[in-house]
Amino acid sequence: MLSSTADHLYWMARSMERAENTARMLDVTYRMSLLKQATAEPHHEWRAMLSISGLHEDFEARYPEPSADNVMHFMALDKQNPGSIYNSLFNARENARAVRGSITSEMWEALNHTWLEMRQKHSEGITELGVSRFFEWVKERSHLSRGITYGTLLRDDTSRFLRLGSFLERADNTARILDVKYHILLPSPSDIGGAADYYQWGAILRSVSAFEAYRKVYRDQLTPKRVAELLILRPDMPRSLMSCMEVVNRLLQEINGSRSGELLRRCGLLHGQLRFGSIDDIFAGGLHEYLSEFLERTYDLGDLINTTYFWSTDE
Repeated sequence: MLSSTADHLYWMARSMERAENTARMLDVTYRMSLLKQATAEPHHEWRAMLSISGLHEDFEARYPEPSADNVMHFMALDKQNPGSIYNSLFNARENARAVRGSITSEMWEALNHTWLEMRQKHSEGITELGVSRFFEWVKERSHLSRGITYGTLLRDDTSRFLRLGSFLERADNTARILDVKYHILLPSPSDIGGAADYYQWGAILRSVSAFEAYRKVYRDQLTPKRVAELLILRPDMPRSLMSCMEVVNRLLQEINGSRSGELLRRCGLLHGQLRFGSIDDIFAGGLHEYLSEFLERTYDLGDLINTTYFWSTDE
């Protein structure tokens, strides 16, 4: 496969997954913002969202305050924000257009239709559409695209690069969603175990479609340690870090190549630490510190994937 084709496929999938996960992060932040606490500073939840996304400087340069309306517009509809849902769906469509001969017609039609609908929704605005309805629409379009891909595409390197982009992006965003609650939105000691704390952990689980899975696995009340264990170490939880990196590790082994040695080593090391990790050890070292290190390592993996497969002269 040509490196340019692999590049478009990889970023097509990452962009679509990013749109979905941005919608998930916005949704959980919106739900948390409805629980006003006397000790919380104004717009605390939305500042947290921007900080975890790494976009606070871009936001502050163009918006007066991190209010709910401003942050949601910036993260969802802002044409000048390269990480917005609007631009993510545009990038997914443009990358698909560049490789129309490598994907099925059903895949192209789904992505193109999603983009055309996004343009219409952009002109209407989130408030007119309804906040929850808009986020659900983004998630449904991502689910549709993923289902069509799985149901119509040959299981070859085209499929592998698409899945590689999806699962690496998903791992990154699951870590960010979990970090929003634990590090920045952690309540005061008097609130831990209270109604607000319970609701926020429940919102985190619902944002990654894991509330029912938590109930099935643990059966009792929500606790921070068990939520973290589910979303980090459980291999049977579809959006957990462990589950995502297990797929990424397998795909890289299947793709392989003469230049893949260092990439396979780093990915295998990260996968192994998740596979044999302990939630007690993670909490002992600090959950925020663990998640921050994980995000740095997945960022490095993304860079190494680029230099190994897309920017090399070998095709």
